[in-house]
Amino acid sequence: MWYGSDNMRGALFMLGSMAAFTLNDACMKALGGAVPLFQAIFLRGIAVSLFLAALAWWLGAFGPRISRRDWGLIAIRSACEAAVAWFFITALFNMPIANVTAILQVLPLTVALAAWLFLAEPLGWRRLLAIVIGLAGVLLIVRPGTEGFTIYSVYALIAVALITLREIVTRKIEGQVPSMTIALSAALAVTVFGGLGALGGVWAPLDGPTSLKLAGSVFFIMAAYVFSVMAMRIGDVSFAAPFRYSGLLVALILGALVFDEWPSGLTLLGAAIVVGTGLFTLYRERLAMRPGRPRQAR
Repeated sequence: MWYGSDNMRGALFMLGSMAAFTLNDACMKALGGAVPLFQAIFLRGIAVSLFLAALAWWLGAFGPRISRRDWGLIAIRSACEAAVAWFFITALFNMPIANVTAILQVLPLTVALAAWLFLAEPLGWRRLLAIVIGLAGVLLIVRPGTEGFTIYSVYALIAVALITLREIVTRKIEGQVPSMTIALSAALAVTVFGGLGALGGVWAPLDGPTSLKLAGSVFFIMAAYVFSVMAMRIGDVSFAAPFRYSGLLVALILGALVFDEWPSGLTLLGAAIVVGTGLFTLYRERLAMRPGRPRQAR
């Protein structure tokens, strides 16, 4: 069967992960106005932290010793995760879901650029040109200086910068540190951040529809974590990676059907440029990493 290979299963898990992450975003966006932001972050964080703790225990992530250096890097990464939660969800509450998702598609480009600048990872002129073009695509999405540009566009860009820093810090953590330990630490940091923020605000009662949306967010983000782990562990990661852009298609569909949102032509053009350049950089990465081919700038 076509889905019998490890690569195809990995691709299917990547598709499932991106769909689940986007459905989680949709549930959180649907909560906007009904539940204060910090309350939503805190309640979701409790459920996600308990789930990741159980998963980490099942996978034996609590066994290995972790150095003080790595704990420091995990702390920095977790602080980035907490800040990302606030900036991203605030932008999500106030922008079309497809626009926010489209901006996030630039992450493979910003991470590659940051790895070149700060980690001395090779980056050839083709990928560097693709990154410049991709960043121009982001400008088409946010369109600074126009009537459609708002502070929430800046929040989405700040979230991209923080996620990029998070990924660079993650690459500095030693390989023997369990991934689940890193993920659980981030979830706990987000939960504590949400709880501290919620202390100074008024809590909204959770009625049936609101509870259902929050439960949907928890369910989908748990599914997204599981699917993303499976996608990274089954088959060739470089084969599954391009399927991460399927999240934008899901966001477009949800935006149209659930929130009555449809991006402008310039936004769609910018998203197409970002996705196209991202796919090109992934292709160049996969090409350079073929067995027997020396690693070089690409």
